[in-house]
Amino acid sequence: MKKIDASTEEKIKNAARTVFYKKGFAATRTRDIAEEAGINLALLNYYFRSKAKLFEMIMIETMTGFFQNLMMVLNSKETTLDEKVEQVVERYIDLIIKEPEIPTFIISELRNNPDLLLQKIPLKEVIQTSEFLKQYQESVQKGEMSEPNPLHFLINILGLTVFPFIAKPMLLGSSQLNDKEFESLMLERKKKIPIWVKAMMVAE
Repeated sequence: MKKIDASTEEKIKNAARTVFYKKGFAATRTRDIAEEAGINLALLNYYFRSKAKLFEMIMIETMTGFFQNLMMVLNSKETTLDEKVEQVVERYIDLIIKEPEIPTFIISELRNNPDLLLQKIPLKEVIQTSEFLKQYQESVQKGEMSEPNPLHFLINILGLTVFPFIAKPMLLGSSQLNDKEFESLMLERKKKIPIWVKAMMVAE
């Protein structure tokens, strides 16, 4: 029996990540992944028996990494609510600049398999027991927040942070921005989004 080579396995996973991000599950062939990894199809099949299993692994790793940033920030007892907003925005903008295909990939595949995230990543439980929720409820009780539902708060943060990257082709097509200028615009939003979110949510 062939010995499992960790470096080859990682090479295949990296290639699969690249191809799945670009094409999604349905349009990807195992041959595409093998070509991206620079190996033959038989070797790919030896390491990963099916495209579905390889995809599930990549999908879970991607989602875990994406939402781990959120979970770490929400559960911190060392930061204020305002600092949490700043950290979420900064981490996600930096992450998506580095891996720009992630948001579209997650949205596209979640539409096809919405149960996968809920089964593998306990987002609901994390949010319900988080330090963020406790701090938000305290802010509402003190009259510092006008909106009692913390989901609106999270949606505003993630929407303002992530949506511009999803809409990048449209934004570039309707403006004079190039890729470098778009990145600079997103970096500017690190400071602006926390200000906008606070302005939307403070007591009237």
